[in-house]
Order: sequence, then C-alpha cells, then structure tokens
Amino acid sequence: MNFKFVHNNLNVLNIEKSLAFYKEALQLKEVRRMEKPNFTLVFLGDGITSHKLELTWMKERTAPYNLGDNEIHLAFNVDDFEAAYELHKKMNCICYENKDMGIYFIADPDGYWIEILPENRG
Repeated sequence: MNFKFVHNNLNVLNIEKSLAFYKEALQLKEVRRMEKPNFTLVFLGDGITSHKLELTWMKERTAPYNLGDNEIHLAFNVDDFEAAYELHKKMNCICYENKDMGIYFIADPDGYWIEILPENRG
C-alpha cells in the first residue's frame, strides 16, 4: 500500500483576495475550480510539483476563521531567497523572522502562516 500527498486545504473568507495573494506572493496558479451553490473550491499549483493547495470559500460565511494558536503552516522552498524576502517585505506580509535559522514566515489574508526556506532546505 502506497500513499501519496495530493493537496492541502485552507478555508478562506474572500476567494478573490486569497487568489491574488497566492499569485503575487508565491506565483501559484489556478489549475482547477469546482463551483457549487454554497461553496467554491479552487486548486492552486506551483507548476513544478503535483501537490496542490485547495482553497475553500464558503459563500455565506462572513466571519473570519478562528485559527487558534495558528501552529499549522505550509512551507515553500524558493530559489532566490533574497528576492522573495524583498517581495514579501514590499507586500508587508512577513509576520515572523528567524534569522538564526535563515527562514521567515508570511501570513496570507486569512492569517495562515507560510514558511519560506532557501532552496537547499526542506
């Protein structure tokens, strides 16, 4: 028996704002969309791996999601760490830096954290 990662899901309050963020901050592109009366699913890909990020928009939701202690995060490697850092600094989305470890985190419009690592780290 073999298991393979397919996708991770995040629930978002504003699908258009989230799509714009993930496109600008991480160059993720929409690869599939499922429209239903009460919700929309949008799958984003990096064009490199088969792993997808699924954004779920519950159309009638008006309140932000409670992320608790927000200890769960996504992680991305980037081939030009300095350029990514400057982009995220310009976007004002850096929420935590660990200079000793050589990493930082950005927050998406819903407050989910995303770890940014140099290419040689995983």
